This record gives sequence, C-alpha cells and structure tokens, in this order.
Amino acid sequence: MTEQSEPLVQKYSENGITTLTLNQPDKKNSLSMAMLEALSEELESIAADSETRVVVLGAKGNVFCAGHDLREVREQFDSHDFQLKLFNQCSKVMQQIVNLPRPVIARVAGVATAAGCQLVASCDLAVAADTARFATPGVNIGLFCSTPMVALSRNVSRKHAMEMLLTGEMIGAVKAERIGLVNQIVDEQHLDEMVYKLARTIADKSGHTLKIGKEAFYRQLEMPLADAYEYTSEVMADNMMANDAQEGICAFLEKRKPEWKDS
Repeated sequence: MTEQSEPLVQKYSENGITTLTLNQPDKKNSLSMAMLEALSEELESIAADSETRVVVLGAKGNVFCAGHDLREVREQFDSHDFQLKLFNQCSKVMQQIVNLPRPVIARVAGVATAAGCQLVASCDLAVAADTARFATPGVNIGLFCSTPMVALSRNVSRKHAMEMLLTGEMIGAVKAERIGLVNQIVDEQHLDEMVYKLARTIADKSGHTLKIGKEAFYRQLEMPLADAYEYTSEVMADNMMANDAQEGICAFLEKRKPEWKDS
C-alpha cells in the first residue's frame, strides 16, 4: 500500500477485460519488491479467474515504469541475498505474464526503461502512445540489464536488442514499433480507444481457445521445427475435441455467431 492507502496495483474488470494499473507515479511506478509482490498477487488471482478473457497492463502518470527502485537497491548494497531475491521476484512476475492463460496487452504511455522495458517485452501485445520511449540503460550505471535482456532478446532481433543493451540509449515509439517491441503506436489522446478496441476484439473469442493458443505459442518457439509441428498437431487435435471448437466450426458453416461455453 502507498502512503495514501491506495493499492500499488489497481484492478478493474468489465466485460471480460481486466485492467491492472501500476499506481505509484510519484516513484515512477518502479518495480520495488512491494510492487512486484503486488503485481504477482494480481496475476495469480487472474490466472484462476474464468471471467477474464484479456488483461490490459497500464500505469498512472507520465512514466510507464522506470525499472527497479534504485533507492531500495542502494539501501541493500551489502546484501547479495536481497539482490538475488529482488531479481528472482522480478523474473517470476515476467514468467507469470508469459504463462498467464490470458493474453496481456501493455498500454504504454511515457517512459519504459530497464525492467520497465522488460515488462513491455514480456506482454503478449503492446500498444504505445506516439510519445512513449524505451531503453535498457543499465550499462550507463554499471549494471548491465541482464534480466531485461531475456524478454527483449525474445521479442526483437539480436542486433537491435544488443544495440539497446550496449548503448543504453532511449528509442522512440516509431523505432520500437519498427523493431517489434510494440505492435502499434497511436496518438496519446487515442491510446485507450485503440487499446480497448484490441482488448474487446480478443475478449470476444473463446477463453478456452485463447488459453490453448497462448500456451502453445510460447512452448513451440523453443522447439526444433519437427518437434514443434508434432506438438502443435497434438494441440490442434485436442483443441478439436473442445465444445467451443465444434461450436465455432458449426457457427461458421451455419453463418451465425458462436456461443462460447468453455471457460
């Protein structure tokens, strides 16, 4: 909780869309241990929530997320145990996002740096305001962005990832879109409109199908080609047995809107 007794992560759900909002703008929504734990708890709750079809992850203020709280880090300079616990907790949250059985859309307004950039890269989709900026600037302070590198290097090409990691320089939204860090950029005034239009499009699908597809997408990425095809063939055969797949096919052939039943 903040000094204002507000949650560090605000949660709001409507029509199958759950919005999580980082709520510590006075600290640039830094990923302190408390913020990471709060975010982890919300993600765990959503994982068990059959009503949520899609998650939107945003932040209050003009900074999406400035990465780790360096003042907190400085207070624990002598504690390797704390530093390891902090980075392990951050890694846990990023994996929770990837493993969440719901698609996650990052709504990015303002700056996303270091672990904040990692947060954007870890989300399944990202929509950014045209004023958004991104960086992995750890190299500038003697602390290479090694954990942010994991998400970044899995979402943009190696050379673009290395450029960001080695220079620490800020890139704008246009370049972020060009290298694949974000899906699209829009005028900041229309950011919510575009984000929730995308969220509603996804939320209209079968939750069961979204869960199957997201899990399969990330699992097959790390497989050799033949193994990936063998795995996804099994996934599709299993998927075909689901009520929603059979309903969707019948609805398509009968030219009507499907009625999803699987959660």
